[in-house]
Amino acid sequence: MKLDLASIAPRVGSGYPEPYAARFATRHVLPVGKAGGITQFGANVVTLRPGTASTLRHWHEEQDEFVIVLSGELMLAMDEGETPMGPGDCAAFPRGVANGHCLINRSDRDASFFVVGTHTPTERGHYSEEDLMVTAGPDGFTYTRKDGSPL
Repeated sequence: MKLDLASIAPRVGSGYPEPYAARFATRHVLPVGKAGGITQFGANVVTLRPGTASTLRHWHEEQDEFVIVLSGELMLAMDEGETPMGPGDCAAFPRGVANGHCLINRSDRDASFFVVGTHTPTERGHYSEEDLMVTAGPDGFTYTRKDGSPL
């Protein structure tokens, strides 16, 4: 079925706890997969305003991710450095590879990308630059310090 993108309400911001959430307050995520009834993987169009990152630099134990830049200029930030990306450029992040990643818009105009990621019943995400870990399960997301202690 063809989706009417104009009828899909974007999610603005992030699910991060403070003080992290404020850094992503202008991030727009259009949940196109969910709008189309997709349940086995996530599919989103993400728009980043100038100066905004997609996420904290992170990696997943159980979930794969794949991105393709749709418009604008983005910087792929990974543990080993940064790589510029433009329309049509793709990046893949296999599960279990401990290499934190995110996309950053350092340009002076909006940029967007399409991201697909697996859904799994459980998940643990690790953040490269923060004392933060996320665990996902049937009851939702729980953020803790890297050692599992409360924030």
